[in-house]
Amino acid sequence: MPHTKWGVAGAVLDEASGKVLVVQDRNKTLNAWKFPGGLSDPGEDIGATAVREVLEETGIKSEFQSLLSIRQQHNHPGAFGKSDMYIICRLKPLSYNIHFCPQECLRCEWMDLKELAYTSQTTPVTSRIAKLLLYGYEEGFHNIDLTRRTFPAVYSGLSYSLYHKELPATYETPK
Repeated sequence: MPHTKWGVAGAVLDEASGKVLVVQDRNKTLNAWKFPGGLSDPGEDIGATAVREVLEETGIKSEFQSLLSIRQQHNHPGAFGKSDMYIICRLKPLSYNIHFCPQECLRCEWMDLKELAYTSQTTPVTSRIAKLLLYGYEEGFHNIDLTRRTFPAVYSGLSYSLYHKELPATYETPK
């Protein structure tokens, strides 16, 4: 039995407008703004989970760009007695018209990134990630992104994903 559940959220940033997609969950004790997301299915890559959850909750199509952060906590009441890992991915929007799921979301909108970073109507993790996104948006995403690379596994026909800061091209090949 796994000891961890994987929650994945998608921080969908429209770079042209500086707006980020946010939701307020229905039936939560605190109706704070947050990034759309949910639990990863067994065998599902985290980027695919973020894209799927964003589409299910908001109707927005998106594309995985990078991994931004991982939050780890233990003994959380909503984690089914397991350790909890919450992974936030940066996504690029491929559509913009919101059609949110009223069973899951109370509200959904495109919010100014700076407003999200400094509003009191959010959680500490959302505020922190919004500030991280703002830094990347203003100073370059290479400062914040963990990119995904796929490598062949030692087992024939299998592969794995490795997330890390981008290496300069001069380090990719032998000198």
